[in-house]
Amino acid sequence: MKVILQKDVKGIGKAGDIVNVSDGYGRNYLLPRGLAMDATKSNINILNEKKKALEKKRQKEVEAAQEIAKKLSQETIKLKVKTGENGKLFGSITSKDIQDELNKRGYDIDKKKINLADAIKTTGTFNVDVKLYPGIQAKIKVEVVGE
Repeated sequence: MKVILQKDVKGIGKAGDIVNVSDGYGRNYLLPRGLAMDATKSNINILNEKKKALEKKRQKEVEAAQEIAKKLSQETIKLKVKTGENGKLFGSITSKDIQDELNKRGYDIDKKKINLADAIKTTGTFNVDVKLYPGIQAKIKVEVVGE
């Protein structure tokens, strides 16, 4: 029996896959639980249309992420903080501080996507990675200046 999986089924396949299963397993387990539907021509056409729509949506998201990456790569964030001896900060600059500054400039970026190797604890210029989409990231220059 050929079925189209609606959800991921362990040991069988992922959602959207067309798989062959035994008649009893398909009729008594997969279909009643909504995990699969019969692989008729109309259902296969519907599945193909959904895949095309998802691919278009994903392509638009990738293009938008690339556009934001270009803009972010040209940004330089300047943060003024209190410093002690030898340019050491009282506290540190974290991804939350960088996120706040980016939000002020009109970017909506989650602090979890800002990749700081370690918290910034001295004055100077640092390059910070921002992950926008899988495989797409931008580098931002962060200047830390003492008051």
